[in-house]
Amino acid sequence: MKNKADTKQLVKILIGAAWIDGRIQPEERQYLQQIVAEKNLGDDPEIRPLLGELVPVKPDQCYEWIREYLGDRPNPEDYQKLLSAISGLIYSDGTIETEEAKLLTRLQLLDPAGSHEPIHSAVLRAIQKMYRSWLTEQR
Repeated sequence: MKNKADTKQLVKILIGAAWIDGRIQPEERQYLQQIVAEKNLGDDPEIRPLLGELVPVKPDQCYEWIREYLGDRPNPEDYQKLLSAISGLIYSDGTIETEEAKLLTRLQLLDPAGSHEPIHSAVLRAIQKMYRSWLTEQR
């Protein structure tokens, strides 16, 4: 059942994205638990240890799962689903960490539509603005 496997892979990517900055924020944890409950994956033997934060996910693993999910030629529907899910997770805690911004930037490079859709531009501009303000604060 490919759809169930895709859903499970998407949830793994979200868990990896939550770990991308080195820890899972409480809002991200709540978001993930909600998604896992909606997808009925709470008892999955692969998802449970990841969701329980027993197994930290390294950024390289997250990027590998993204490559597996999208394949060599991502279709626009899968890409949009992934971008929406990751954006929802990243924005759930109200801040964008450096690694999260890098993840979204790398995702944009994989866009099969070439990033010409207005929603992508708006999201990217918002991310860039937040990232620049964060950099300014760090100086």
